[in-house]
Amino acid sequence: MSNVDQIRALEELAAMDAEVKALEEKLAEERGVLGGLKESLKQLDERLLTDRATVGAADKQRQELQIDIRTMTQQIEHSREKLNRSRTERESQAAQRELEELRKLVRDREDEIQRIDNDTAAVRAQVETTEAEHKALSEELAAKEGDIQAKVAQLESDRETRGGGRDVIVKRIPPVLYRRYEMIRGRRGTAIAQTADGTCNRCNMALPPQLYHRLRREPLIEQCPSCNRIIYFAPPQEATKVD
Repeated sequence: MSNVDQIRALEELAAMDAEVKALEEKLAEERGVLGGLKESLKQLDERLLTDRATVGAADKQRQELQIDIRTMTQQIEHSREKLNRSRTERESQAAQRELEELRKLVRDREDEIQRIDNDTAAVRAQVETTEAEHKALSEELAAKEGDIQAKVAQLESDRETRGGGRDVIVKRIPPVLYRRYEMIRGRRGTAIAQTADGTCNRCNMALPPQLYHRLRREPLIEQCPSCNRIIYFAPPQEATKVD
């Protein structure tokens, strides 16, 4: 296999690898969108769980206080009856003290209920806001999930198709050269470069004049002394930004 043929095979391989890389990046992007929506929904679920627990505990405490108030209200009625039935000053004073004490306990419970309402008002409002956000995000996820999953499936299929075709090209490249290509690609991301004017079009460093003249004279495959990429000469009209 001539050097010209090897160069063409390397160009095809680099183009395919760039295309597969772009597909993989797009695939990661689409999966990221879907994962981001699900993560946001999870965070809303956690926030709702915490806030609802806070509201639930407050409601339970409020209910217990209301039960106390109802019980004490009944006791106040009994104390009033005792006051009305009292026959002595001593009985009247005892009933009056009992009545005042119960009324104070009722006021304390009412004040506590008001405090609870004030403390949880912001949390209750936040629950409503979060529920609205959760509903909107759930609807967005439901609308996008099918579309994104379809895109992901297509991208995966395209990647497999292009990746499978890669093997055909690799067979046209000598094993030693292919191993060098893969090693450089693993380190640099891109493995090949061109020169049309004595400068590597990847690292933009000038090549040694002797190397550049050799590359111009015949189709050689060398390595850039600066970035170590596989480099070859391409006339200005043929030079491309290889990936």
